[in-house]
Amino acid sequence: MSFSIEGKTAIVTGAANGVGLAIARHFADKGANVMFADMDETQLVKECAGSGEDGNIRHFAGDLRERLTLANLLSATLDSFDRVDILVNGARQMQVSDPLNLDDGSMEQMLNQNLMPALRLSQLVAKRMIKQAEGQEEGQVGSIINLSSIASRRAQPELLGYSVSCAALDQMTRALSVALAPNRIRVNGVAFGSVMSASLKNTLKTQPDYRDVIEANTPLGRIAAPTELAQAVQYLASDASGFVTGQIMTVDGGRTLLDPVQAPAH
Repeated sequence: MSFSIEGKTAIVTGAANGVGLAIARHFADKGANVMFADMDETQLVKECAGSGEDGNIRHFAGDLRERLTLANLLSATLDSFDRVDILVNGARQMQVSDPLNLDDGSMEQMLNQNLMPALRLSQLVAKRMIKQAEGQEEGQVGSIINLSSIASRRAQPELLGYSVSCAALDQMTRALSVALAPNRIRVNGVAFGSVMSASLKNTLKTQPDYRDVIEANTPLGRIAAPTELAQAVQYLASDASGFVTGQIMTVDGGRTLLDPVQAPAH
């Protein structure tokens, strides 16, 4: 079994900041061709500065909630690297919900942000993976990894929309894994909590005491660096996980093992 992703081509969404950026950089450092995708064009340009047209990094800016943007992202990847072997759906947002407010639109917004772009891009990329594997009788055809959250398994009313969107993403992962298994495309997810994501960084700026709450309710007693999550994603993208599909890997330092009242999800 090989953990190598060298020479493979990956699309990583949400790649301008935090966890998505860490994964995209990690993949590039490991020799993969990587398309960094995000809405934040300014930050993408900054992070990809100096990569050059002859290197293994490209970037694409656009609103992934738009179908045309998704098609253009795939086209840009093929124009740059001719193929796509790995998709990491890392673009996501968190929004507070008011569960008893009939006018609260956070549920629809979270589903439109965290679920639908991942589904539609997975469908597009899977079709391309199948096409480019014509005549290939054995071996892995592609790997899709969806970034989720431990919020999908924890009941926090103020995160109703976010939690439901993450739970839906997990179920989408399982369903797509069965649908694509005959084509030798694996689909897995990574649910994380105690990782220094972009959203957690922003939360800690306004609520610095929240760090103590997380660490006190995490058996390993710390918040992980995004690079630690990147290594887990590399495993799922590589041939080392060739018999793993439809699984949601939890990377949270043990937080989901504790009473949810004591250990809030983020």
